[in-house]
Amino acid sequence: MGRKKLNILMVTSELVPYAKAGGLADMVAALSAELSRLGHDVRVVVPRYYGIYTGGYERMREPLGVPVGFGEKWCSVYETRQNEEDGGARVYFLEHEGLFGRDGIYGYQDAQAFHDNMARFTLLSRGAFQLCKALEWTPHVMHAHDWPVALVPVYLRTWEKVGVFAETGSVLTIHNLGYQGIFPKDEIHLTQLSWQEFHGAGFEHHDELNLLKGGITSADILTTVSPTYAGEIQTSTDGEGLEGLLQSRESDLYGVLNGMDYREWSPRTDKHIPKPFSTDDISGKAEAKTALQRELGLEVRPEVPVIGIVSRLVEQKGFGALCGPTFGSLYQICNDLAVQVAILGTGERWCEDELRSLASKLPNLAVQVRFDNRLAHLIEAGSDFFLMPSAYEPCGLNQMYSMSYGTLPIVRRTGGLADTVDQYEQTTGQGTGFLFDDLTPGAIFDVVGWAVWTWYNRPEHIQMMRKTAMEKRFSWKDAAQRYVELYETAIEKRRNATTK
Repeated sequence: MGRKKLNILMVTSELVPYAKAGGLADMVAALSAELSRLGHDVRVVVPRYYGIYTGGYERMREPLGVPVGFGEKWCSVYETRQNEEDGGARVYFLEHEGLFGRDGIYGYQDAQAFHDNMARFTLLSRGAFQLCKALEWTPHVMHAHDWPVALVPVYLRTWEKVGVFAETGSVLTIHNLGYQGIFPKDEIHLTQLSWQEFHGAGFEHHDELNLLKGGITSADILTTVSPTYAGEIQTSTDGEGLEGLLQSRESDLYGVLNGMDYREWSPRTDKHIPKPFSTDDISGKAEAKTALQRELGLEVRPEVPVIGIVSRLVEQKGFGALCGPTFGSLYQICNDLAVQVAILGTGERWCEDELRSLASKLPNLAVQVRFDNRLAHLIEAGSDFFLMPSAYEPCGLNQMYSMSYGTLPIVRRTGGLADTVDQYEQTTGQGTGFLFDDLTPGAIFDVVGWAVWTWYNRPEHIQMMRKTAMEKRFSWKDAAQRYVELYETAIEKRRNATTK
């Protein structure tokens, strides 16, 4: 029988609303909040990056000494809560000006990684333990997120295998296997682990140090953010060189589908759109479409379908097949189909430049190369379709947001996209979107053509699918309860290991 209340420590490099590079930040924030609402004592530790303002936060009286390399790094610690009135999770910021006091989470704006990331995230991982000791608070489970904090389960098996953390279980969530934290092997000294642990803890990978590999080897329980992705990463196609290790840990690997935050992404309450709407009165969606067309300089034509994209403009998201120079399908989509396309995002320079070039030639293509939360909401609400041709997608959130607003996803059948979008049935009108398999320009054009054909020839099916999509629910409460079950499993595994 599980405990009524767990002490849960989240260790993360990102957390909404303080620091975000991708969906990891949203997931940690939402899961922490939901676990708190379920009555657990949840605490989150994250770096205090340059852009995080700590005014008004409580500062710990004593600085925190963290063993790193051949000495110690000293950190200030600030504390706040996610949501005071909601009894939300406590959030602790580790401040070290030399390692975290810069503009960027993992690297500079041109995507070049910081040269000292190994030291930066060793400080975060080891600092999580020092913080707990300073607080005199022992977690039942430590939940680490992705490669930057994959050292957490390693430390639980090494430096912290006895003492106050002897029965603390570890969970490592793989948000994106494409990023593994690979460094020169001689940087192992920063962790204060031995060369014996370089091999024993599983760090060694092609004569380099792989943080994620070490975490996968050491964690009591492994999770990914969708069931399909949990299977995909055990294959040679999507395993990124770690498929063998993941296959060996199959019995400890679980896919838990992310939920979504309906307080932030609901057409009933969204303050970023002209008029609220719901399945009972969807007229506000038409107003959002008009507002979107006007803002982006598209011709205001309610009869023409708008295809929205809000994304990082990178190869992983399918932009090679969509807009690769002389190769992608976007020009053909805009030139040959009666549609409008609205794109918002930032990313790789080649992609930004190509999209700007295409937009200058195509009056029905609007491109905004920037981050704009308000416009993202308007695109979700005002578009008729939402395109996500991802090469891989561990979970994906935008397809969930889209369905909430009655915007039908057009997605590649991979990862969380396959788990959340139901294929359109042309004979019955059932389904919530349009799925395709091959990541090629031709396949993208064909599936978009199918959706556009349905728009013009089966409008009753579009309305039926919209209603079905808006009624779907992706609950964080369900996900949080599943994580509690896995936390209990991790704790039991840890206890059994220490008693042997």
